[in-house]
Amino acid sequence: MNHSDHDHHGDHDHSGHGHGHGPGNHGHAPADFGTAFAIGIVLNSGFVIGEAFFGFASNSMALVADAGHNLSDVLGLLVAWSAAALSKRPPSARYTYGLRGSSILAALFNAVFLLVAVGAIGWEAILRLLTPEPVVGTTVMVVAAVGIAINGITAWLFASGRKGDLNIRGAYLHMMADTAVSAGVVIAGVVIMLTGWTWLDAATSLAIAAIIVWGTWGLLRDSMAMSLNAVPRGIDPAAVRGYLAQCPGVAQVHDLHIWPMSTTEVALTCHLVIPSGAPGDTYLMEIARRLRDDFGIAHATLQVETDPASPCALAPDHVV
Repeated sequence: MNHSDHDHHGDHDHSGHGHGHGPGNHGHAPADFGTAFAIGIVLNSGFVIGEAFFGFASNSMALVADAGHNLSDVLGLLVAWSAAALSKRPPSARYTYGLRGSSILAALFNAVFLLVAVGAIGWEAILRLLTPEPVVGTTVMVVAAVGIAINGITAWLFASGRKGDLNIRGAYLHMMADTAVSAGVVIAGVVIMLTGWTWLDAATSLAIAAIIVWGTWGLLRDSMAMSLNAVPRGIDPAAVRGYLAQCPGVAQVHDLHIWPMSTTEVALTCHLVIPSGAPGDTYLMEIARRLRDDFGIAHATLQVETDPASPCALAPDHVV
């Protein structure tokens, strides 16, 4: 923090190495889902191969499109799993937070990759809509029905962690969307068999694309915000500032920064002006504990300034 780095070591919350794993912190969540990632990747990889084969064999663009989407999900699961593993790497002299930020990059990659896949699916569906071709409805229904089961099982594996980790939430949303998409394909197959409306196959592909966009937009928005060090969703910076301002002896709070170190861990730095003098480690550790328990901020660094007459260069809000 510019000049303050040399001044705040005595005022830093020295529980920093341990408080990252306290209550309210979900930094351990990715490790708990290693089995879920493995099962999801195996199931979906097998399904992609089978769905693509039967899609081409039955001339169904809906199945081929869904196979392409499921393939992107397999890649997404691999990226998320890799990031979860990298996030557990210890800090180094160069990467002082370790590689925790890789989980944010993984979420951003997944969102962008899915939107690119949507473009390809949508374009091919429009071409097929303009020139409908015969579709074997029975094959479509059977393969998609298998997809409902596989995607539903995979979504269930990630359901318990969807609120604590953007990576897990992304995997869960993708699998739930796939389950709904497969259900739509089954319905389209039934209607095609009953009516002969072959154009419905391409229309279903467009609906698939719309569902992917809808389900991915939130992931893109949140991962973009995290990559720009925005205050994580669910944390009210005004409430955090209000809490710090009312702490005993605090006359002013400035240079407050709250940002995500990963998709599960949040850091905070700020300057506290306490004219009565340095309050000691116990005081700072209690603030760190409250920040962790009440706001989910597990890594807090606090700098105490005791002379209000000595203006801090970082005090103005527009200075970073």
